[in-house]
Amino acid sequence: MNPQITNLVVILGMMQVSKRIPFEDPTWLNGIRGMYILSNVIILGLYLYVGSLIKKKNDHTTFKYLEPAAPMSGEEAKPVTTTVNEYDNSQLKAAFKGVLMGVGMMGVMHIYFHYTNPLLIQSIIPVKSALESKLVQVYIFGKPAIGDLKRPWKSGGLMQGMTGGDAAPAPNKKRIESAEKSGRGGVKDE
Repeated sequence: MNPQITNLVVILGMMQVSKRIPFEDPTWLNGIRGMYILSNVIILGLYLYVGSLIKKKNDHTTFKYLEPAAPMSGEEAKPVTTTVNEYDNSQLKAAFKGVLMGVGMMGVMHIYFHYTNPLLIQSIIPVKSALESKLVQVYIFGKPAIGDLKRPWKSGGLMQGMTGGDAAPAPNKKRIESAEKSGRGGVKDE
């Protein structure tokens, strides 16, 4: 099933559950806070383990792809030549940033605005998303990097799903070569 659909189902279900939780009771509130902290520790531990597996595998296979320009910037996609190791490390770094951004936003919402219901939902959705991430699928679950798991990976963002666009379209040799010849950068020095 589509991860976005299951996320919606989980969110709607957890909203119904959160209506029945007495957040005014400090015992319940601290329990939910603890669950949120534990879920983020699990996610960070999972990503640290993936990082150690990337380092251990140390795959220096080179591949090329076109990195799309920012939406509505008027720029063209630029070719990128990288290794599997570098690409996976950049994806891992982006995953860490995503976790930290989520924790920061949740911290502002909970500490500054005193919202408590999102703590419950954010204890489940990020763990589910981390387990569904391409890095975890390839490195922890041992799935081969073919099909949807073939690098470069498509972004799983909501806007990408609605517009049907890819964050990293499948490599097209002709497009990459023409982009390299036109001098739009991206060639890696070996």
